[in-house]
Amino acid sequence: MGQLDVPSAMALSMLCLFQLASTWTVNNFLMTGPKAFLTYASSVQIGAQSGIKECKHQFAWDKWNCPESTLKLSTLNGLRIATRETSFVRAISAAGVMYSLTKNCSLGDFDSCGCDDARIGQTGGRGWIWGGCSDNVAFGEKISRHFVDALEDGHDSRAAVNLHNNEAGRLAVKATMRTVCKCHGVSGSCSIQTCWMQLADFREVGNYLRIKHQHARKLEMDKKPMKAGNSAGSRRAIAHAFRGISRTELVYLEDSPNYCIKNQSLGVQGTEGRECLKGDRNISQWERRSCRRLCYECGLRVVERRTEVVSSCNCKFHWCCTVKCERCMQVVTKYYCARKDGARKRHNKTKRKPVARR
Repeated sequence: MGQLDVPSAMALSMLCLFQLASTWTVNNFLMTGPKAFLTYASSVQIGAQSGIKECKHQFAWDKWNCPESTLKLSTLNGLRIATRETSFVRAISAAGVMYSLTKNCSLGDFDSCGCDDARIGQTGGRGWIWGGCSDNVAFGEKISRHFVDALEDGHDSRAAVNLHNNEAGRLAVKATMRTVCKCHGVSGSCSIQTCWMQLADFREVGNYLRIKHQHARKLEMDKKPMKAGNSAGSRRAIAHAFRGISRTELVYLEDSPNYCIKNQSLGVQGTEGRECLKGDRNISQWERRSCRRLCYECGLRVVERRTEVVSSCNCKFHWCCTVKCERCMQVVTKYYCARKDGARKRHNKTKRKPVARR
């Protein structure tokens, strides 16, 4: 198996969120796991990368924007952190791996699986029957669980939270599936339809989990690792904490840190220097309020910078068969968060004590 490039390695490292001893990659797992899993390595890698990409899209204009520091080891008094944000990372990563595996399975990329034909020929409702090629989510779910959940080897409350969020991510893939139908009949009369289940666009999975993130539940649990032997008392405490929690909900243990202020120990970069959007009518209301959210709410001001951008323009097709473009320069205005005037060295100034006259 070849070496993973840097983005791929970072993507796969996300699956091992905040491991303390070492950073696992899928390569590590494959070399120690069943040889059959080697078949799925590329699909798992692509799925992990799609999870990162979707995370960055969903939080692009938030104080926490799914930074690369999320992929690095982070400790808090020797324990892995389990915030509202890491619950999303867990869920979207597991969902990405399941989604990619399911897609490849339905496309026939794996010899061991194909379309889900369990219900083909059965009546689904009035005027339609099950047919076509339903995406095999059962396969994607199974293999995803083997890859992602196997990386969580703890037996404490944090492990329980991580595994729960992994499962919530996989259930999100199922929840967003849609029924697709095709008409049959004389002269397009559509007297009967055949229907099958199809994966939604992965963006819909991200949107679904973003809502779950907003309504994530905080659990009051003992955050210390279980004692040796995985005591029955610890298991009962975890079961009690999860009582009444739906499998589709995201859960977390610790409150989020202040993402406005840079904190290297927690991997928080702060919002100073972040770009924000304003004045464009073609952006959403959430994006339009990004300057207030990233700058003003964090005690920063907004600065305007103009930059020259060179891009292709006036492209023409020439027979046969090339496209030639001109290079055009355009001045683009961008906005960034910056410290207020005089705030940078204010804390270094000291008052001189008056000298008493004799």
